[in-house]
Amino acid sequence: MTYISNEQIADYVQAHIDSFHNKKLESINKLKLDNLLKRKNPYLCKSKNIDTAVDLIRSLLDAHLSSQEETLFGAFLEGLAIYVADTVHRGWKSSATGIDLEFVKNKTRYILRTGILETDFQ
Repeated sequence: MTYISNEQIADYVQAHIDSFHNKKLESINKLKLDNLLKRKNPYLCKSKNIDTAVDLIRSLLDAHLSSQEETLFGAFLEGLAIYVADTVHRGWKSSATGIDLEFVKNKTRYILRTGILETDFQ
């Protein structure tokens, strides 16, 4: 087993954080009001006391940005996890649907999916 230092992790984050922010900015630049409005149930607006166009747009934009940020940050963290698994255990991004990464340690194959650890003993 190879060890990974905090400095190596910080270097990975430093090298990839700009990509995270650029994807966030790209998402905002591609955003169209028509697409936002199609996703909103008008009855929900009334139940949330959204009475003005400004409140509606703010609510739509906040929801969109929150969702996008969670998705992009999740992908960023998955990349970091794969980097650490690769460095420490020669792990890899799984090709299986729904599985994030795999690695073998002490003849045990570890399959990781959304924070749940499953093992496949060989």
